[in-house]
Amino acid sequence: MLTLLDQLDKGTLWRSPGGIHPPEVKFLSNATPIGQLPLASTYLVPVPQVGENCTLAVKVGDSVLKGTPLTQGTSIWHLPVHAPTSGTIVAIEPRASNHASALPVNTCVIAADGKDTWCELVQNQLDDLSHQQIVDKVRSAGIAGMGGAAFPTHIKLNPVSEIDLVIINGVECEPYISADDRLMREYSQDILAGIGIIHRLLTPKRIVIAIEDNKPEAAKAMQAAVSQCGLPAGSIRVTVIPTKYPSGGEKQLIQIITGREVPSGAIPAKLGIVVHNVGTAYAIHQAVTQGKPLVERVVTVTGRNVGKPGNYWLPIGTPVDHVLTATEFTPEPDQKVIIGGPMMGHALANIQVPILKGTNCILVPSSQEIGSTPEEKACIRCGECATACPALLLPQQLFWHAKAEEYDKAASYNLKDCIECGCCSYVCPSDIPLVEYYRIAKSALKQAADEKQQAERAKQRFDARLARLEEEKLAREAKAKEASERRQASMTGTDKNAVAEAMARIAAKKAAAQAVTGESITEESSVTTTDTTEVPKGKAAVAAAIARAKAKKAAQANADGTDTNGAETDNAVTMDANDSISATDTIAQEAPLSQKDKVAAAIARAKAKKAAQQTDTAPLESTETADNTPALSTDDDKKAKVAAAVARAKAKKAAQQAETAASDIEVSNTEISVSDVNDAEAIKKAKVAAAVARAKAKKAAQQAETNAENGLNQTTTPAVDSAANVHADVNADAETAVNAAATDIEVSNADVSVNDAEAIKKAKVAAAVARAKAKKIAAASAESKTDAEIESVDEIQTEANVASPSIAATLDTATTEAEAVLPSVGSTAEPIETAPLSSDELKKARIAATIAKAKAKKAALAQEANASSDSSVD
Repeated sequence: MLTLLDQLDKGTLWRSPGGIHPPEVKFLSNATPIGQLPLASTYLVPVPQVGENCTLAVKVGDSVLKGTPLTQGTSIWHLPVHAPTSGTIVAIEPRASNHASALPVNTCVIAADGKDTWCELVQNQLDDLSHQQIVDKVRSAGIAGMGGAAFPTHIKLNPVSEIDLVIINGVECEPYISADDRLMREYSQDILAGIGIIHRLLTPKRIVIAIEDNKPEAAKAMQAAVSQCGLPAGSIRVTVIPTKYPSGGEKQLIQIITGREVPSGAIPAKLGIVVHNVGTAYAIHQAVTQGKPLVERVVTVTGRNVGKPGNYWLPIGTPVDHVLTATEFTPEPDQKVIIGGPMMGHALANIQVPILKGTNCILVPSSQEIGSTPEEKACIRCGECATACPALLLPQQLFWHAKAEEYDKAASYNLKDCIECGCCSYVCPSDIPLVEYYRIAKSALKQAADEKQQAERAKQRFDARLARLEEEKLAREAKAKEASERRQASMTGTDKNAVAEAMARIAAKKAAAQAVTGESITEESSVTTTDTTEVPKGKAAVAAAIARAKAKKAAQANADGTDTNGAETDNAVTMDANDSISATDTIAQEAPLSQKDKVAAAIARAKAKKAAQQTDTAPLESTETADNTPALSTDDDKKAKVAAAVARAKAKKAAQQAETAASDIEVSNTEISVSDVNDAEAIKKAKVAAAVARAKAKKAAQQAETNAENGLNQTTTPAVDSAANVHADVNADAETAVNAAATDIEVSNADVSVNDAEAIKKAKVAAAVARAKAKKIAAASAESKTDAEIESVDEIQTEANVASPSIAATLDTATTEAEAVLPSVGSTAEPIETAPLSSDELKKARIAATIAKAKAKKAALAQEANASSDSSVD
């Protein structure tokens, strides 16, 4: 069985699928040698042309020579662009591209100086260069595939796999184009020199130069050059293949020469095959041996409307309109200018575009040659397109999905394998421009792939940023930890103790807050005077203290109703008040309250005081009713005793309430949080609030005295009734004053808190002063009473005699007036003593007596002052 190499040596060929035979029309341009055109005044060099990731090496105003690199880059896909002639960079700006869309691309505009001076060229002997040096020179020369694909040549010259076969493509199958034909005829030796460089780099087993049978002159020239080259005999041969379009396609040519089919999505190098164009081989020779970069190429200018059709050496960047003008172009109405051949080329929307490295033809056909574009009709599903497709695709399916913009489905039918040869469009009886649909679909897929790649790159950058930030955070934390360790190592014992104490205080505050939150409020009704349980916290502590005070007061009120020992009652009241104050102080010291708890405690105290006031009013009303009843008693002395006892009891009660208010004030001051206020302004507010409270208390006391005086002046009222009225006024005024003072201080405590020991000390002093004043008032009210039972109103007279005769006289007058208005009772009435008096009635009597005594003293002092004034006047 013959091997592939044996078959190649025998010239065996295989048939390729599909294909068509359009008119060639190569005679218009292949009859004349390759010519030169005059230099243009301006050259347009797009950057980049092939590849990506390039940067400009020049700027506006720079002078350049022919062959000067305009770009530079490090990517393997980057190919440098060189100046096509000498001149000056006059602009770097977007200009229309050599594409059917005419989208603008960045372009270097060079104003030619007309000298066409080359830059310094470095010529080398091939034997003096290494493999890598040759590849580098090819790359630095910017050589790309000259057959139209413009693939970077240096990548093909450095494959990763072993190459067995190199095919030099001289087929040039598309109609009208004859650039490769003329190049092989005129520069066959240079092409063979380039093939020799390729052979050195790839060391293939065979090299085949493929030429269509419609180019006999080119085949003869290349055969002659092969016989004269220095390559090993039998390693290179010229193979003539049948003319058929598109036999010049890379995959189609491989199938014709070897019978192998390149898999979908694969490259020929995987089969051990590499394909190069004859123009590329010529450019390789120019770059490696003479040091010339790719700055010009052979371009076919043809068509019926060109006066001088032919092939010309055109510098890269030459404007198309300059070429047409130089070749005597005569346009027609609706004239088309096509870049490339009639099958795979594209019409230009603007002729102010440059020649590129992949431009091999400028076609300007007449209307008789190409005709008008026919109207697209509906597909009749004839299947001719599938028969003509050289890639064995399904053009019908591709068309339907592309037209419906279902690009993913079109890709599933191997759209990327379409070589856009145009065979399907050529044979379509419905005149459907199938290739145009395929190009649009490919562009959409490419754009989607680019966007996905950009998104992936953005995600990678974002992930890298997050990783960097995390590393920086860890580094900062490590640095802070090291600094903390250094500080701790350098701390003295005192500093460590201070830190430990601060941490302990924080932990204690946190534990106290948790304890207050977790405990429930104790019911007031469950608290008794014998409660010995642990002191509650927060709201429960306040409620428990109030409940105990109320319970003690109720027990004291019911313990003794005979008033046989007034001192016991007074002592009990005083003791209970002190116990309540002591309990409240203990709660304030052991259970610091929050702001909310303080407000709740103040409200609870106010409610308790109001309830106590209402409770005290009930027995007072009953006493007043009893005193106003004419049948109560006929003994005026007994009624006076009753009134005096009631007055003393009420005085005791007022003293107790004053002391309780002072105790509440002290508790509130103790409950002040040390952590709320941190400046002297808050301390000042606390002082002002205390002063306001004291002023209100004084004003209330004065009002109470005035009310008492008004009560005594009502001589038409019985004595007992007057005492009761005076008691009610004094009791209400005293309680009002106490409540006002307590409320003011509580509001001040709720609003203001002190942050230093000095402010706390001042607040405590203010509370102590208020408490002392309250005690002083209580002592003054109880000054005239005795520990034994009050026998008669005469005792008041006796106590008044000690002070002053004038006071005694006034008191006698007041007593006589009181007795004069007492109602008389019959001798058969039972004595008043037979009806025991309650403690509340005794308190009312005491208060009335005390007030009467005080008013008498005040009146006597006023009389003495008037007498002294009169004597001084005399």
